Amino acid sequence: MEPLTEAKKAVWTRHLLLWGYILIVCLLLRGAFFYQNLQAPLNIPDSDQHSFLLTVESGQTFSQFSNYLLSLGILDSTFDIRLFARLSGKASQIKAGEYELEEGMNALVLLDKLVAGDIFYQRIRILEGWTLMQALQEIQSHPNIETSLDLTNIDELQNVFSTSYYPEGMLFPDTYNFSSGATDRDIIERAASLMQQILSEEWQRRAVGLPFENSYEALILASIIEKETGQADERDLIAGVFINRLQSNMRLQTDPTVIYGLGSRFDGDLTRAHLQEMTPYNTYRIDGLPPTPIALAGREAIRAALNPDLNDYLYFVAKGDGSHYFSSSLEEHNAAVARFQLGREN
Repeated sequence: MEPLTEAKKAVWTRHLLLWGYILIVCLLLRGAFFYQNLQAPLNIPDSDQHSFLLTVESGQTFSQFSNYLLSLGILDSTFDIRLFARLSGKASQIKAGEYELEEGMNALVLLDKLVAGDIFYQRIRILEGWTLMQALQEIQSHPNIETSLDLTNIDELQNVFSTSYYPEGMLFPDTYNFSSGATDRDIIERAASLMQQILSEEWQRRAVGLPFENSYEALILASIIEKETGQADERDLIAGVFINRLQSNMRLQTDPTVIYGLGSRFDGDLTRAHLQEMTPYNTYRIDGLPPTPIALAGREAIRAALNPDLNDYLYFVAKGDGSHYFSSSLEEHNAAVARFQLGREN
């Protein structure tokens, strides 16, 4: 074989350098294209929406999930994201769950969410002052909560709450996050557990000398306070009035308990006949507390019941602006009623 001349060596060197240069350029271009693909916003299947929910099934591989994205039109190709996931070691780290694909999100961000288990939580809000049945109906009406309970079956409800009596007031009003597959029982058990936790915490911090035999009685009064006022600065004042009346062996005489006792018969107009009707909840007719709470009480109402304002008030009347006028004597109270409710000045 004829040895290479210096000239031929130079030609081969130039060719190798040229092809090496071309290869480097191709690799750089492919790398740029690779990076650009991973950074490009993913397609949202429904163009009218700003987000889309994706589900990673239990046991699903990343290759299977990327094929799922391809079938939905979210990805135009699976090659780049699969390659990156394998090289980075993230392909084996994705977690099952429901994820939100938001507008403008790219494949790298989505992959990070899958690895972090940043699943999408839906929310339901249970409000202070609702009755138990209002809260249960709100839970069951949520389109993404599975219904499993019969609300007309009292025995079943008592079993869920682990109680032998009607569990009015036993849910804590709050906003609850939940993931796909949650049932009404899941939400109820969480809200009931949180109520027990908060009630226990506040009971440990209660004032001395209160007329409660247990925390449940405090919850009953807290529910009445919750219904009597929406003014945060009045809760402890109203609690003080009720504590004073209980300690003086006076009936509570509070309208919300009467309304609760009337149930569906109440049409928005509380009459004198209603105040005279004997029900277990009519605190114009019964001594002490009603048998159960009348609504869901928030932490502040519970805290007020257990740490009332130290005052000598025995009465209060609505002023018509959301606040109340407080009185220590019946004479002063009657004058306040004439002024604020009957429109008469002395």
